[in-house]
Amino acid sequence: MTIYVALLRGINLGTKNRIKMADLKRAFEAIGLSRVQTFIQSGNILFESNKDEENLRKIIEHKLEAVFDFSVPVVLRTSTELKQLIKNCPFSEEEIKEAEETSKLESLYVGLLIQPPYQEGIEHLNAYISQNEKFSINGRDVYLLFRNSIRNSKLANNLHKLNVLLTIRNWKTINKLVELVKSMEA
Repeated sequence: MTIYVALLRGINLGTKNRIKMADLKRAFEAIGLSRVQTFIQSGNILFESNKDEENLRKIIEHKLEAVFDFSVPVVLRTSTELKQLIKNCPFSEEEIKEAEETSKLESLYVGLLIQPPYQEGIEHLNAYISQNEKFSINGRDVYLLFRNSIRNSKLANNLHKLNVLLTIRNWKTINKLVELVKSMEA
């Protein structure tokens, strides 16, 4: 069995697309996924399955739309991919610390894509690199470092120009998900 993390896009933001975690867990269990657990309200679900990623993503998206009556895009990562994501961080501890001291907020984020972006999309995004906003792409992961808030970031606001479905999580959430994955593997 493979341990997966499903990262749902666009749920529980303000009053739109509200899903209770208990209901989400039941929906995942109803499609035969095992050892299902949720982490925080932003839509992070850990589970085990024998299915391949592409079929699994389609099954989950279909089930969520049927149960909750709205479309919920899903990005999946295996436990191995999630642990590798942390190892592959392109920014030094010094860069991250400096950005956090400047912004006084969370500074490191990861955009998790369903597929690697095309070169054309990357070139569009390059226009938004600045001294205060950097990104680095490794396969299906976009590492984002902000010296100011992500909320007003031109870079973050233009990630759609990659033309690939993605969802964003902060570094603390990614690290916590890896901790949870490791406890499932133990």
